[in-house]
Amino acid sequence: MTSFYITTPIYYVNDKPHIGHAYTTISCDILSRYNKLLGNDVYFLTGTDEHGQKVEKAALSANLESQDFVNKMSKNFKDLVSFLNCNIDDFIRTTENRHIISAQAFWKKLLDNNQIYLSNYEGWYSIRDEAFYTENELTKKNGDYFAPSGSKVEWVKEESYFFKLSQWQDKLIKYYEKNPNSILPKTRFNEVLSFIKGGLNDLSVSRTTFKWGIPVPNNTNHVMYVWTDALINYLTAIGYPDQNNKLFKKFWPAIHIVGKDILRFHSVYWPAFLMAADLEPPKRVFAHGWWTNEGQKISKSIGNIIDPYEIVDKYGIDQIRFFLFREVPFGNDGDFSKDAIAQRINSDLSNNFGNLVQRIFSFIAKNCNSIIKKTINISIAEDKILLEFSLKKFDNYMKYMNKQEIDKAIKEVFELLSEANIYIDKQAPWNLKKTNTERMHEVLYVATEIIKRSSLLLYPIMPSSCEKILSLINYKKIDILFQNFEKFPKNDIHIDNPSPIFPRIENND
Repeated sequence: MTSFYITTPIYYVNDKPHIGHAYTTISCDILSRYNKLLGNDVYFLTGTDEHGQKVEKAALSANLESQDFVNKMSKNFKDLVSFLNCNIDDFIRTTENRHIISAQAFWKKLLDNNQIYLSNYEGWYSIRDEAFYTENELTKKNGDYFAPSGSKVEWVKEESYFFKLSQWQDKLIKYYEKNPNSILPKTRFNEVLSFIKGGLNDLSVSRTTFKWGIPVPNNTNHVMYVWTDALINYLTAIGYPDQNNKLFKKFWPAIHIVGKDILRFHSVYWPAFLMAADLEPPKRVFAHGWWTNEGQKISKSIGNIIDPYEIVDKYGIDQIRFFLFREVPFGNDGDFSKDAIAQRINSDLSNNFGNLVQRIFSFIAKNCNSIIKKTINISIAEDKILLEFSLKKFDNYMKYMNKQEIDKAIKEVFELLSEANIYIDKQAPWNLKKTNTERMHEVLYVATEIIKRSSLLLYPIMPSSCEKILSLINYKKIDILFQNFEKFPKNDIHIDNPSPIFPRIENND
């Protein structure tokens, strides 16, 4: 059994969750469910990042104590997980005692390894991004300086601890050149490698201008820089600093799914921290793109934030899970529009997948007393071609899912479903009913088998809908079915009469 540890970034609690948070969490759930189908031992982590100057300011604005504020905001993110039908193994909060212990132990390890020193920091800092920037990364407008994210930066001068990031430049380059698939998509790998080769400076890893953070061991005038604190959560959840912990030994290193805006933290600072602490770097960092709303950048000031609760209530959770990962290549930017959602639901789910299920199962219920006879010999060329095509699609699906190319995996399944619909139209079981009932049963048997296989492949993306479809043919142990993908049923198949699985979107106001 292979161990598979997957994480979302921990979400910053200065505001309510939006569609971007949902997108990342669902992506990890899809990959988690897929690996469970393979029989892998899976650990899926998400949580909230609750320290830093930005949180401290947000708490003051809300007229709340910082801890009360993060308690309230963290609950919003935890509640969203179950609403999105995501099955996590742990939800971590950086204000938890277990994390404070872990982060301080990690700091001490870096200190013992002579990787941290005390000096003075002077430079540009963005409170919104909780990030430091060099001047050549900034743009100037009306006398102010702005980070690439658009956030305003301010000049900061204070005593600070520094991590010897510059010492890890050559080691990081060597590591990435040896492990080119450790950052995906490839464009992000090239971006990170280029940044590292441009030269790394030592990194400020503590702050003294505010107090809402984890105190630096032996110097409580300092709190840990929020990213130093936050990144360690991936270790905390599996038992660090106890490296003999069962979870730690089994699951580290992890696969991190992150937005492209925090790629540098996860692919430059984080692996350097880990190697400096004598730990393995992440197995992989996959950076996905951003969503726009009807062609516009999503912005609180514009007022076009997409509320995941509203959009799911309108279209359905499986429909939204499907749309997010069918619409754009995973890793690219995408546009979220109501017309695009309706088109995907109607063309792919209603007309293709749902229509196949509805017409085959309804026909069987009406004309075959809800039973398809076991067919042992698949000897007709058209049957063999379609079934062999399904195995080819299965192999491609596996290849893409193993590289986190979810959209490509989905495309393989829908190519199979399209072929299945063509097969049914050509074989016309409604005509065979009058002329050759034995052949009719063979066609319906093949069609049912393709529905079963397609439902297994789409289960990680649309778990509730696919469970419902498989239950119509009285299949329950989905992981066992997946691991025996090529095997045909041992007995006659009893079909329950279906109701429409994916209703069409007729009015999209």
